[in-house]
Amino acid sequence: MKSIYLFLIACFLSASTIYAQKFENLALTPPMGWNSWNTFECEGVNETVIREMADAMVEKGMKDVGYEYIVIDDCWQIGRDENGYIIVDKEKFPSGIKVLADYVHSKGLKFGIYSDAGTMTCARRPGSKGFEYKDAETYAKWGVDYLKYDWCFTEGQDAKSSYKLMRDALYKAGRPIVFSMCEWGENKPWEWAENVGHLWRTTLDIDMNGRYDGNVNGNLFGWSDLVDMQVGLEKYAGPGHWNDPDMLAVGNNDMPINEARAHFSMWAMLAAPLMAGNDLRNMSFSDQEILTNEELIAINQDALGKQGFKIVDLGNFEVWQKPLSNGDMAICLFNREIKNTKYQVNWNQMNIKDFSGAYTIKNLWQNKVIGTTDTNFLIEVPARDVVVFRLTK
Repeated sequence: MKSIYLFLIACFLSASTIYAQKFENLALTPPMGWNSWNTFECEGVNETVIREMADAMVEKGMKDVGYEYIVIDDCWQIGRDENGYIIVDKEKFPSGIKVLADYVHSKGLKFGIYSDAGTMTCARRPGSKGFEYKDAETYAKWGVDYLKYDWCFTEGQDAKSSYKLMRDALYKAGRPIVFSMCEWGENKPWEWAENVGHLWRTTLDIDMNGRYDGNVNGNLFGWSDLVDMQVGLEKYAGPGHWNDPDMLAVGNNDMPINEARAHFSMWAMLAAPLMAGNDLRNMSFSDQEILTNEELIAINQDALGKQGFKIVDLGNFEVWQKPLSNGDMAICLFNREIKNTKYQVNWNQMNIKDFSGAYTIKNLWQNKVIGTTDTNFLIEVPARDVVVFRLTK
């Protein structure tokens, strides 16, 4: 009798955990794409904008270098029907989400959508609480490839339980969907979410206006502040599970080119998701060049999947290292000063991990081989800018 009882318990546990997993073999490198919020927020988003962003991603060469997700953020939903299924805002999306997803797919891209673990989204549209399985079923039918799942209006909820619930719902729906957890880092998801989501926010929001630093807008941080918040988190990142310091602000509010270059470089070094948030249709040539720099994208997308870490901290001047495949490594000199700074590059005194022998040095922003690590040199790094080297055996 006891053996039968234990057998039934085992069967119950097996059945209850069959969906308790995320889709594997997704986001093996940090996701690359575009999100609507930073430029269009709630009022400006609609199906015409999304179609035009998909067109621009192809026409501007972004698809060719790896960008693939077009993600609608908040404000696409308006209510629920009598059966609890989500209702699309027909004023903004008259053709429906399925038709829009099909259009994005026709461009060779992938389609993403947004919801919230609470009763309402951050823009006070219907959240997914209590409707997780219905929403996941709907997303699968629409052909969704990526879900950004926010954390507004979640009073009294447990983050682990809430995100696991949607993970399980997505898995049960049967369509592989990248699960982007936008929990803001409040419950340290890097410590528990590896088997829940494919990426998780480590911080509150980036200042969409592209500020360098200063928490001047309540919950919005300058991009350099977000860099600081990633220190020590590198051990939690890897293929299929990434730390996310939020979307890129390159191209927003005329961010200076030096800061845009530094911002993009640091996201590459951090193995952060590269989710653009600017208006792709009319971005400047310099912003386009930064966002499509194949050398830096290769650093970000390296198959080894290692997040970079700080090896030198001189206050307002830092050196970061990112291990790469085949024994290569990226070294980033990050000048946080408001003036140019000279730095003596002494390869054997920079605390570079696993550094041995001579490497060929390539300056990635100049796209030029400049010598080997047998030679030290003095370099001037412009104000609030970077120099990024790739070292190759």
